[in-house]
This record gives sequence, structure tokens and C-alpha cells, in this order.
Amino acid sequence: MPKTIKQLKWRYAVKKFDANKKLSKTKLDRLKQAFNLTATSFGLQPIKMIVIKDKELKEKLLEHAFYQEQITTASHLLVLAIDTNFTVKNVDDYFDLEKQIRGTSEDIIGKFRKQLKDSIGSKTKEEIEQMAKNQAYIALGNLMTVCAYEKIDACPMEGFNPKKFDEILQLKEKNLQSVLLLPVGYRAEDDFMRKLKKVRKPVKDSVIEI
Repeated sequence: MPKTIKQLKWRYAVKKFDANKKLSKTKLDRLKQAFNLTATSFGLQPIKMIVIKDKELKEKLLEHAFYQEQITTASHLLVLAIDTNFTVKNVDDYFDLEKQIRGTSEDIIGKFRKQLKDSIGSKTKEEIEQMAKNQAYIALGNLMTVCAYEKIDACPMEGFNPKKFDEILQLKEKNLQSVLLLPVGYRAEDDFMRKLKKVRKPVKDSVIEI
């Protein structure tokens, strides 16, 4: 069995982490790199990831994640957030970075730069934020796959109070808004889900080939 499939079969949404097992700096760095390398629309990266290790801070957040204990028992809590101040300036920043990294001339990218700025400029703030949220879900999926490959346990979460998280983490001051959580670490020996078989439809019932 290929390692990728083997590890995807191995992973599950952990219900209880071993609070004594922590991610190494190397493993954490890989998750940071994976997040940064996630595909986003036009490569604009309208998302950020907050990495929380501090135990007291995680305990403050627990109540606002409906007391899901993964928040506090995980090695690290990853918070995926969107940029609430994303504008055409961010588009310019992207193309300026492309010129710096690739040496691309303005003659080549100028037309596309204008088209993308016009597109972003025509959207409402709500439309831009929804676009960014879609990118956050792509990042979540990518992180979960990398976690599985690296034998890092994780539990994706939508169930939390974003406003309270934003307040405690002071995200509004950074023009950020939390949208998803991903506690990461290592499963506890007594996690009741640990030895249960994965429940999935047969591939033929979930994939259509035409």
C-alpha cells in the first residue's frame, strides 16, 4: 500500500491528545512551511496561521470552543484566520514580490496585474472575506494531509466562537478574523477513537468516472 494512502487510513479526528507529547521544532516547522505553500487563488495568500503553544492561553480559549478538550491537550493549537483588510494593495504586493523573486518584467505582468486589481476592486468586503474563507479551507485540507504523512495527529474544528477567539488573541488589531481551528499533537493511549475502524463508503460509491 502506498505510504500516502496508508497514512490517510491511519489518521482520524483525534478526540483526546496526550498532553505530555509535544511536536518537535522540526515537525512544527514543516507544518508552517506546508501552510505557507498551500495553494490559494492567484497565489494571493489572504490567510494567516496563528500557532499557540502557551498552556494558559489555550485554557482561556477552551470555554469558547465549547470545552472541546483537544484545545488544551494538543501540543499546539493552529488557528486559521483571514485578512479582513485585503485590498488591491495586496495584489500589487504580490506582483512586486513576483518581480523580485522571478525577475519578471512589468511588461509581462502589467496586464494581468490590472485585471486582477480590477477584479478585487469590484468585489464587496463580504465577497472578499468569503473568498478568503474558501482559501482557509484549502489550507486546512493541506495541513491535515501533511499531518497524516508526518504522523502528526490533528482534529479539524469549526465549532468555536470566532468573536471570542479574536478578542482573546487580539486579532482585530491585526486585521485578522479566525475561521478554523486545528489542534495538533499525538493521540492519547486511551482515546476511544484510537482503535476504531475508519468508516467510509466504497470508492466506487464516492467517485464517478465518466
